[in-house]
Amino acid sequence: MKLTEFEYNLPKELIAQDPLSNRDESRLLVIDKKTGELSHKTFKDIINYLDKGDTLVLNETKVIPARLIGNIIKVDNTQFENETSATKNSSNGTLGKTCEIFLLKRISDKSWECLVRPGKKLKIGTKVSFGDGRLTCEIKDIVEDGNRIVEFKFNGIFEEILDALGEMPLPPYITHKLDDKNRYQTVYAKNAGSVAAPTAGLHFTEKLLKDISDKGVNVVYVTLHVSLGTFRPVHEENIEEHHMHTEEYFVPKIVADKVNEAKLNNKKVICVGTTSVRSIESASYYDEDKKTYLLKETHGETNIFIYPGYKYKLVDSLITNFHLPGSTLIMLVSALSSKEIVMRAYNEAIKEKYRFYSFGDACFFH
Repeated sequence: MKLTEFEYNLPKELIAQDPLSNRDESRLLVIDKKTGELSHKTFKDIINYLDKGDTLVLNETKVIPARLIGNIIKVDNTQFENETSATKNSSNGTLGKTCEIFLLKRISDKSWECLVRPGKKLKIGTKVSFGDGRLTCEIKDIVEDGNRIVEFKFNGIFEEILDALGEMPLPPYITHKLDDKNRYQTVYAKNAGSVAAPTAGLHFTEKLLKDISDKGVNVVYVTLHVSLGTFRPVHEENIEEHHMHTEEYFVPKIVADKVNEAKLNNKKVICVGTTSVRSIESASYYDEDKKTYLLKETHGETNIFIYPGYKYKLVDSLITNFHLPGSTLIMLVSALSSKEIVMRAYNEAIKEKYRFYSFGDACFFH
């Protein structure tokens, strides 16, 4: 399949820059995945499409403040004690310069794989200071795609220091400042490790989740720590040549039990977001005795790439946001329905001025 088949033109003004005051009052485009029939609803109406015995799967990963802005304090053999002295005394064009370290994946207690800017100035051996020396790091290695292995030094608890010094990793298409960092977290976020929010879950409130549970729907939680690999642009015109990076995920036993119960009783499995989909489909297996696909308790890494032609094993329906043109996410959605239906729905959403992307409105394929 060709990349151009998943492109569409989005007016810039439809890119949502701010979250709504009330999470569950965003708009919801309901799409019949087989016929393409469309209905315009409000997100809280999602409860009307969930039945007793269905299983709703959400991703309870928590976004970390992964963006660190610091100053270079050592290059080659020239070093200053902190960013202030480096800035004041620099005779080297690099020393004292502002740089960005973006955490991607934890390697050990003190080591992370990171994106860095400017890459040309952050060579192996370069040291960077954050918060006037409260946190420092050294570039230890350069790996795939130019990412760096960075080793941090600090006194205290890293997570507390990161929370104080780090910034929430909002996507580049969001240019407004986020006043409340919790609005880029789901209300059920629990397990820290993501560098991007599972944005379909941003629409849920605690009350809505309780109402859904009270209706007899099984509400269960997986964890997939979202890395930038999920959003890495597809450059290959033949999409099958695209390489997905791995992401750590967990499927607890309770999730496997409830999903399997739903499948064996002809009830629906509804995933909230593409990360929940990737978790469930990655942990599926064929049960020879029951002659059907089931879900197993799993902790591992997945690089599953879902695009049209893929046959879903367990997922029946999907609640998701509107995704970027040509992204692996719009391909995943197209595999559940069809690219023709998806593109027709997106064009309708544009016509009706739905809000797109992370802080935007939602759609429901059922």
